[in-house]
Amino acid sequence: MNLTPQQAMRAAVAVPGVPRDEDGPVFREPWEARAFAMALALHEAGVFTWKEWAETLGAQIKRAQAAGDPDTGETYYRHWLATLETLVAAKGVATSDVLHRYRDAWDHAADRTPHGAPIELTAEDFGK
Repeated sequence: MNLTPQQAMRAAVAVPGVPRDEDGPVFREPWEARAFAMALALHEAGVFTWKEWAETLGAQIKRAQAAGDPDTGETYYRHWLATLETLVAAKGVATSDVLHRYRDAWDHAADRTPHGAPIELTAEDFGK
């Protein structure tokens, strides 16, 4: 998914805490940008409002902090991803079972893929 700089900045401003500089959101890893883009696409499709997103993200961060997350900023997009999964399940876009099935398949595909090569899901990654 390709984001325009304007789309990315609107989302970064709409959701408190998004790591950003004067050019827009800042990501440490490619998966963070993809998670950001998925949330933006689902918002633009009307799956959730930014208010819903911010409330769910805030609750996720509070739970993580209560469980010992040091809140150094390094885990921000892990909370973003957990929020994305929570809202996708809550809004009926995909069930938690489907999300877990794909996460397990992705882990399997990543384990068999040589470092630096693109990860591709195959039927075998989904097991039996």
